[in-house]
Amino acid sequence: MLDERFESTELDRSVWVPWYLPHWSSRAASAATYEVGGGELRLCIPVDQPLWAEGVHETPLRVSGIQSANYSGPVGSTLGGQPFLPEQRVREEQGEFWGYTPLHGDIEIRMRGTITPRSMIAFWLSGIETAPELSGEICVMEVFGTAPRAVGMGLHRFRDPGLTEDWGTVTLPIDVSEFHTYGVSWRPGSLVFTVDGEQVKRVGQAPDYPVQLEIAVFDFPDRAHLVDGPVPVPELVVSHVRGS
Repeated sequence: MLDERFESTELDRSVWVPWYLPHWSSRAASAATYEVGGGELRLCIPVDQPLWAEGVHETPLRVSGIQSANYSGPVGSTLGGQPFLPEQRVREEQGEFWGYTPLHGDIEIRMRGTITPRSMIAFWLSGIETAPELSGEICVMEVFGTAPRAVGMGLHRFRDPGLTEDWGTVTLPIDVSEFHTYGVSWRPGSLVFTVDGEQVKRVGQAPDYPVQLEIAVFDFPDRAHLVDGPVPVPELVVSHVRGS
């Protein structure tokens, strides 16, 4: 059970860690820029935030995110969640942290984002990947600034041989700069995705192992040419995250 309302002035470190996939980068280089309190989590990417996994990720990427679990094998091993290269090697070992790792249930987030054609926001549930096959991902929402009404959602199989890829975008008449609630009802063999309580997508399969929650805003510096004039700081504001 999770009912996160961000009322404290500190991130609840029994549930969250404030970095993004640090095993492929480092905790220092993947640390989020964030504020919490007053019923909101604010993630942003200021102009001086360093690149994530610089020299390893093919394109320059900056990210501020939090996640509800963290784990990897030792440095040089291939045991780590969400690799983006074949046989990718751990750069900084991460100890076991299992803050909130549900298996089935109803999970939702209320959030809004400030994005441009060079940025995106996302909320997803990724398999804990203590073994490579435990890697399926339930994408509850992702929106790129290049298509701000196309909400990506569905299931990514990644290295899980028991799943089939079933992900796509749903065009919705919403403004992601305003608060909306994005959710998934996760049952054995079934995923039902909702936006503001209305069903928008159904998938007839699902991971059958625990997942971790991930919330992040991304910036793609190589897309700077898509934005004219001053670039607003990418920001993601979350008012609650619930899981039952």
